[in-house]
Amino acid sequence: MNRSFAASDHPGANLIPAGEVEADVALDRAAGPARSMVRRLLRAAQAADPGERADAACALARAYRYGCLSEDQRREAAVGLTALLDDPSVLARRALAEALASAADAPRHVMTALAHDQPEIAAIVVARSPALSEAELIDCAASGDESVQIALARRPALGADAAAALAEIGTRDAVLALLDNHDAALTEAALRRIAERFGQDGEAREKLLGRPFLPATLRCDLVAAAAAALSPLAAAFGLSEQRIERIMREAREEGAAVVASAVAGRDLAGLIRRLRETGALTVALLMRAVVSGDRAFFEAALAELSGLPLPRIAALARAPRAAGFAALFRRTGLAMPYLAPFRAALAALAECRNPRPGQIQRSVAQRAIARCEAGGGPDLERLAGLLRRLEAEAALEQARAFAAEAAADEASADAPPPDVAIHSLHVLRKPPPLIAVNGLGDVDLLPPPIEALPVVLADAA
Repeated sequence: MNRSFAASDHPGANLIPAGEVEADVALDRAAGPARSMVRRLLRAAQAADPGERADAACALARAYRYGCLSEDQRREAAVGLTALLDDPSVLARRALAEALASAADAPRHVMTALAHDQPEIAAIVVARSPALSEAELIDCAASGDESVQIALARRPALGADAAAALAEIGTRDAVLALLDNHDAALTEAALRRIAERFGQDGEAREKLLGRPFLPATLRCDLVAAAAAALSPLAAAFGLSEQRIERIMREAREEGAAVVASAVAGRDLAGLIRRLRETGALTVALLMRAVVSGDRAFFEAALAELSGLPLPRIAALARAPRAAGFAALFRRTGLAMPYLAPFRAALAALAECRNPRPGQIQRSVAQRAIARCEAGGGPDLERLAGLLRRLEAEAALEQARAFAAEAAADEASADAPPPDVAIHSLHVLRKPPPLIAVNGLGDVDLLPPPIEALPVVLADAA
């Protein structure tokens, strides 16, 4: 007999009573390879004690994986592993699953049976076994309980088909585990299906937004869903239905502008097309983009609305006072009273030095407000109201920056600031929740009156 199968070298040797080892070895030598260590392990696996049977199952599986078995012995071991599937003890079958879970050459029928065993056993195999095909994993997702689905969702390098199956039928916790698995091949369709099923779940939205390479259109939809989730919070403040609707609309517009500032090229064009399809591509959103210095979004939106090529749009937008821009504006279908505020905003934006996309430019907002007030009319008054709120946001950001800089200067000089300054800094750094979320300047949601601020901070604001 080959020394590789000697009782002292085999991982399952300690399962055989010491007094029987010499007799077994003699039998093996007399009967040839058929009476191998495999058969002795199988005999040990028939012990009455479940713990001993589990140890024997583990030893037999390790012998199959790591032992230098002949072809006959390997077939015999596979038969023994199959026989262990009938063991009434969960301990034995669990030991078998743990020993074979990561084996690429494990008997496939054994792994398939274990994958459909009790959940605690199936979860071990589904999470690790390379012997299972994509179709078998999908079947496990459909037939397994939540613990099996969670184990599958955490599987390294999970394939696109299995991930799509979990996105379609997985429980909430399984889907959350899937979103945490950044090695999983989640397609855009699967991500969108998750958003459709769990878009109202705050934790699911957060994990979706944390996924790398999330499509801009889906990101914008999730931001809109997050804005809609604020409605009960706004209602708790006793706000009217009309006012809540305005809060939600402006929060959606702000979210769309933030998402748009981070994308470019085809993603930006797709995002704008999506906004147009859902009715979210509004004059207010376009003005917010211009005031925030996001020329790319504004020009791409005009290209979508007019059907003209983007390079031509960019050239016309850089000469807003020319007749060509007026013709372009008319072609987009936007109401002509808005032409003058957009012209003023674009001209003011051209004068800004290196505006950062996403950061509101006060000078641009002020010029647009002046044109709205000069034009008059209900539509321009509503647009002027939005611009005033954006200007207030910009002023507040400047005041916060000034306050932070002043606090840093005071700290570096080791001189504690006056009590009133500390109180005012606290007010500026912690606006009410709805202000931080939607940037509205409603009277009953504002910080304490400006006269409570120190003179230096009031001047900065």
